[in-house]
Amino acid sequence: MTYPLPAVSLAAVPGRRRAIIDFAKEFESRGYTGLYMPSMSDALSLTTAIAMETSQIPIGTSIVPIYGRTPVDFAQTAGFIQEISNGRFKFGIGVSHQPALAAMGLKGGKPLEDMQRFVKELRAAPRVGELPPIVLAAMRNKMVTLASEIADGMVIANGARSYLPTTLSALTASQRQEENFFIGDMIPTCICDDESAAKAVNRKTLVMYTLLPNYRNYWRIAGYEQEMNDIEAAIEKGEIPRIPELMSDRWLADVTLYGSASKVREGIEAWYDAGLKTPIVVPSSAAGNQLKALEELLEIY
Repeated sequence: MTYPLPAVSLAAVPGRRRAIIDFAKEFESRGYTGLYMPSMSDALSLTTAIAMETSQIPIGTSIVPIYGRTPVDFAQTAGFIQEISNGRFKFGIGVSHQPALAAMGLKGGKPLEDMQRFVKELRAAPRVGELPPIVLAAMRNKMVTLASEIADGMVIANGARSYLPTTLSALTASQRQEENFFIGDMIPTCICDDESAAKAVNRKTLVMYTLLPNYRNYWRIAGYEQEMNDIEAAIEKGEIPRIPELMSDRWLADVTLYGSASKVREGIEAWYDAGLKTPIVVPSSAAGNQLKALEELLEIY
């Protein structure tokens, strides 16, 4: 069976913005299936820049927190990117997490109600032109069901591959199968022949997510109750440095990709087989920075 290449998560931190746009053009030329910008830094600005310097590759945000701007303001930007990209944009949005919002000086509300109201007001915004497909950040059943009802797709971050069929059961059969309904997952990935080093990188990456209650609750229902209980106990004791050692290999292999090029390629294929339409590789490197990680990803195909 021939599998599509994955999509790639791109973030542009100060000093690397031009380089990231150049990588975007290279990923397009190599046939990768999409470029998706996470909430760190300015995802919409990066998406706009990439839209103007590429011509075919699908692009999107995964995700932008809905509380940062008004729905009408977001609609203006989303309509702009959709137009200049010739319809390649997917607007990924989410309610984020209370600690992340607080760090930005924002405050969340009731996730399901707020998301439903936001999408309604976004679509009702006047004089914005054609809006892009809307993709909801959704991991647990209620938000996945809402995505099924009001959106054009859903995206997970750090999802458990073994639990994906259960997650997708909240969608309709046609949504699980049809090409136009987006189903993505952002997968922490480290490509390195030294598997122990690669696993250590992914464990470090995931520490910040284990500090968020919503993620711990998701991983509990996905089958990792003991790991989450142990991590929660360490958090309560202020033992944050112990968290990586509490991440089991079984959990790490279910949530991330690591190891040799062939092993990572096989892992991406396993995600496709599990029902994921768009694996979004979030690359880190055991031998360098973000740019090195992107080079390593280009080299595996």
